[in-house]
Amino acid sequence: MNVQVTRAYNFNAGPSALPLEVLEKAQQEFLDFRGTGMSVMELSHRSKEYEEVHNQAKASLKELLSIPDHYQILFLQGGASLQFSMIPMNFLKSEQKAGYVLTGSWSEKAFKEAEVFGNPYEAASTKDDHYRRIPLQNELQYNADDAYLHLTSNNTIYGTEWKDFPAVDVPLIGDMSSDILSRPIDISKFALIYAGAQKNLGPSGVTVVIIRDDLIEKANNDIPTMLKYSTHAKNNSLYNTPPTFGIYMLGEVLNWVKGIGGITEIARRNEEKAKLLYDAIDESNGFYIGHAEKDSRSLMNVTFRVKDEVLEKKFLAEAKQAGFVGVNGHRSVGGCRASIYNAVPYEACRAFRDFMKQFQQVNG
Repeated sequence: MNVQVTRAYNFNAGPSALPLEVLEKAQQEFLDFRGTGMSVMELSHRSKEYEEVHNQAKASLKELLSIPDHYQILFLQGGASLQFSMIPMNFLKSEQKAGYVLTGSWSEKAFKEAEVFGNPYEAASTKDDHYRRIPLQNELQYNADDAYLHLTSNNTIYGTEWKDFPAVDVPLIGDMSSDILSRPIDISKFALIYAGAQKNLGPSGVTVVIIRDDLIEKANNDIPTMLKYSTHAKNNSLYNTPPTFGIYMLGEVLNWVKGIGGITEIARRNEEKAKLLYDAIDESNGFYIGHAEKDSRSLMNVTFRVKDEVLEKKFLAEAKQAGFVGVNGHRSVGGCRASIYNAVPYEACRAFRDFMKQFQQVNG
């Protein structure tokens, strides 16, 4: 029996929307994956059927992001939050320093974890500006002998995003959890990139790490086996049982991206979606107030306030009633936020734009 399903306008910050085509394919294959008589979740991670899924996901990611041959692609667990610890554990010796660019809550968390292992310091910070912007290149202060320089490419809570990454002569490490695969990037600028999958890559449970070979070779050895990048690189991320269903879903999301025209088309769509909402803010004559400065605006997270607190509460209540899910700002800052990741369709953004305009007409 066919059941008509009404899809929500999903603006959740993560886990976020997944492409409908991917969900439908997973549904079709859920009980019998490619004639095995088993769900992909039931396959041995040592089986040839799963190995094909695993390696194809890696190959698709390498193709879409133009990842050079001297980088390893790892599928790990523990989210970006575990990477906050793994990075200094592997690369920051007790006598070394590492620069951290503070642009929001997640970079603050990464900095705090690094303090356990070595001597991190603020290479730049926009905290005094309430994290409304990304630092300029000339604001970065770092040392030539630093272990690395760490940045967060997109800040989900504050709605800011790096447009151009700095050119530095120390290993550059990027947390790209919330904007990976949203636009073309030059992988070669980075020694290591990490990203939780639950924004643009797939469901929660998988963490992608893209790491340069020479960085692996420099890593500390006196740390637990499971927390060494070399362990996972040597074993094709199969040292222990990986999150097999999550990797399968990640692979299908990558196939979807390839099918619609690749990362260039994704970037075009993301620009188009973001423009709808930012135009609604900019044309509201102060009814809506964007948080991020214009040259630092995120394509993934549109953050704003309504002109007064009473109206803002009404806006959020009516948005929820109208079927828009997840448009409350992060609990730490309040306000409003529409997360418009790759799989959020243009139609959902247009509907929310129309709601914003209508709400202003009635309440302005």
